[in-house]
Amino acid sequence: MDLMTAMKVSAAGLSAQRTRMNVVSSNLANINTTRTPEGGPYRRKEVILTAAPAEDSFGKILAEQVSEPKVVTVAEDQSEFQKVYDPAHPDADAEGYVSMPNVNLMKEMVDMLSATRAYEANAAVINTVKTMAQRAIDIGNR
Repeated sequence: MDLMTAMKVSAAGLSAQRTRMNVVSSNLANINTTRTPEGGPYRRKEVILTAAPAEDSFGKILAEQVSEPKVVTVAEDQSEFQKVYDPAHPDADAEGYVSMPNVNLMKEMVDMLSATRAYEANAAVINTVKTMAQRAIDIGNR
């Protein structure tokens, strides 16, 4: 794999992980939102990623082995809302239950940590590729 392909794959990884972090942040910000413009409580969102073949100079053989992450879509989690008994809440139903968002704090924190670590790994790859390119230039100038 040439250096530019490595940079392209890592840059795609950075972009995908940034999208994941933005979606997790939105989920956390709306963990108690019981009323949305669409009606009903906030519905948790999740990023769907796929591995797309990386185009590079080695042709098909390497393209089958090297993939870059791509965001397919940001989908809504269709799991059930949590029911909490709070008859004083303005969004409570006739029985006093409030439908709360289907956002789990622990799951979101794990997703955020996972996206952060993956982002850091991709940033480290880019820094390593930059160092390799600089050393190649230094060797060429001798």
